[in-house]
Amino acid sequence: MTTNLLIAGFGGQGILFAGKFLSYKCLLEGRQLSWLPSYGPEMRGGTANCSVILSDEPVGSPIVSKPDVLIAMNLPSLDKYENDVVPGGIIMVDSTLIERKVSRTDVKVFYVPSTAMAQEIGAPTLANMIMVGKFIKETNAVSYENLEEALGKVVSARHQDLFDINLNAIRKGYES
Repeated sequence: MTTNLLIAGFGGQGILFAGKFLSYKCLLEGRQLSWLPSYGPEMRGGTANCSVILSDEPVGSPIVSKPDVLIAMNLPSLDKYENDVVPGGIIMVDSTLIERKVSRTDVKVFYVPSTAMAQEIGAPTLANMIMVGKFIKETNAVSYENLEEALGKVVSARHQDLFDINLNAIRKGYES
């Protein structure tokens, strides 16, 4: 099984962190992967996207031009990448920040108010991890078990105080 994922939004939304977490999760499951971050020179507030390939077979190219799954964290990202998703693919939209509906009818769409949900749990910057939880639930691209081990690889020692809140955000997204 191979899942080509594109996560896109503004810099500062944790786009690259979300992709890195999923990559470590895949790696810890003994599978193959590719993680290719891309961001504009502005960083915070600029554009950011992350191509992630999660696979049972070796990955030939890190480029995701036709994603199976798009996680759109802002309107410019949805506008730019909506038509690139393969027919039968999945589009996940942060419906707190994106008011318009997906125009395609050949994809499965999930409207997740992840920014509002993150604020509800007292972690306004973790909408990305709520979307990760929803991604895990809806795609089974990685397992829901042993989240702590993968999270331990991406939450730095300096930010260990954020470990539990990240885990809680993933669970909140998975349960939504």
